[in-house]
Order: sequence, then structure tokens, then C-alpha cells
Amino acid sequence: MPKEKVKVITVVGPTASGKTAFAAQLAARIGAEIISGDSRQVFRGMDLGTGKDLEEYVVNGKQVPYHLIDIRDAGEKYNVAEFHRDFFCALEEIRAGNRPAILCGGTGMYIESVLGGYDQVWIPKNTELRAKLCDYTQKELIYYLDELKQHKELKDRENRRRVVRAIEINEYFKNHPEDLVRENNRPEIEPVIFGLSIDRENRREKISSRLRRRMEEGMLDEVSGLLSQGVAAEDLIYYGLEYKWVTLHVIGKISLEEMFEKLERNIHQFAKRQMTWFRGMERRGYSIHWIDALQPMEAKLEEALKLLER
Repeated sequence: MPKEKVKVITVVGPTASGKTAFAAQLAARIGAEIISGDSRQVFRGMDLGTGKDLEEYVVNGKQVPYHLIDIRDAGEKYNVAEFHRDFFCALEEIRAGNRPAILCGGTGMYIESVLGGYDQVWIPKNTELRAKLCDYTQKELIYYLDELKQHKELKDRENRRRVVRAIEINEYFKNHPEDLVRENNRPEIEPVIFGLSIDRENRREKISSRLRRRMEEGMLDEVSGLLSQGVAAEDLIYYGLEYKWVTLHVIGKISLEEMFEKLERNIHQFAKRQMTWFRGMERRGYSIHWIDALQPMEAKLEEALKLLER
């Protein structure tokens, strides 16, 4: 029986391109709810450094509902497998209210994991099974896989890593049939993807001005507060970008000038990697409708709404 197909509007783009504001305005127009696709906005108290911009979710005095923001304590770890699980829980909740869903974020790996790029990403690694399969030839691995009752046929049988992962997935479902039922009941996502594009120079200018604004708004105080609450410095450094460099300054490892210079450079590099990922998605078959991020909001919304009507 074919899976139910569900349309999910998706908004992607590099940092500082205005994704949150655009997604919130679009959600307000069509009565949608937003699911954040950001790897760090899940953490409470990490507001300025992650660019939550929660005020953007209030449009014309009304709150646009959002999901997967402030669901974990700062200092905890969160990964793509957990996001995959939490996304489908949020989507189910939104659909129960008969409302459209907008997935918005700049973490390409998270976005693609739920749009179909990573199959069963949430299933844990089985180190014992992997060790056992180390001595198998490719032919023996394929025979092993064929002996399992596969819930989904593997197309690429020449790639050893993928064959091992397919065995791992099918062994997991053999031992956890209730999860197979849940997986089969998950809808197939049909994404309508909007990308906010911005040229390199304007992107760099926006990133730099936004960084200065966040410093003025108290990003150093935010990090100092997290440290005083007991969040370990190494945990904040692990989150990277703002939390790495600001923490290193707050604990006295680097100067304010060095912090700003290295952080600014790292954010520019991060934005470039984001665009590399999204261009890679296009090569992997995803259709992204690029909208000029520098247009007035009304023009961007009109362009998106026309496409949605079609």
C-alpha cells in the first residue's frame, strides 16, 4: 500500500538571508505552523547566538505557532536522528489541527533528512553487528541482506557501506516490529522548497552588521549567563560559531578583537557551506525555487504564493 503524501513547504537559505521573517509572514498568510530546521535553536537560553528572533513569529499582533525551538536544555547534545523523530511528531500534531506545515532552517543535513535524503536515519548503529560483518565479502553481504525480509529494496548494492547499513536497518526492524509499523505509517514528504538567495557581498554585509547588533544586544552576557548556570564551557564550545568564540573570550582565552575577527570569518565560511549544501540538494534532485532575499517582503510573499497556487 503506497504511503500517504504530505506537502511540506520548506524555506532554506544561508544565515542572515531573512528565512525566519519570510517563513513567519508566509505562515500568517496561509494559516500554517512552522517547524524549525535549525540544529541549535532547540536549546533553551541560546537565543541571540542561534538567531531565534522569536519576535518575528508575531505577525500583525498574532502569534505564529512554531515547533522544535526551546525543547532541550543548553549543554545537552542533539543530533539529526533526534530531529528526524521530533520533526514527524511535530508534523503529526500540525496535521491533526488541519493546518499546513512550513519547515524553515539553515541546517541542510536536518532539512534533507526529513525530505527524503536519509532513509531511517534515526535507527541506531549496531556496533556488534558491524563487527560481525567486517569479514563478509560483498557477495556474502548481499546474500545476508536478501535473506532478510526487506521493508525497502536497496538499489545501490555495490556500495559496501550502504549494504551494511541496509542490513543494520532490516535487522533492527526484525527485532522491533512496532517501529516498522510506525515507520510505514509515516507519510511521504512532498516538499515545495523556497530558497532565499543573496549575493556574496550583500550576504557578507548582512552577516557582519547582524553580528555587531547581536553583540550590542548582549551576546556576551548570554554566554556568561549560561556559564554561570552551570553549562560547561566545553559544551558551549562544542556548539561552534558564536558559542565557541564568545565562550573562549569570556573564559579569558582570547581577546575581544580576536573573538570578533575569528567569529565573523567563521560565520562567512558557514554561510558558504550552507549554500554548497543547498546546491548539492539540487544536484540530488530537489527543486528549489530561489527568491531574491533583497526584495521587499510583499514581493517575496507574492512570488511564493503564486507558486503555491500553481
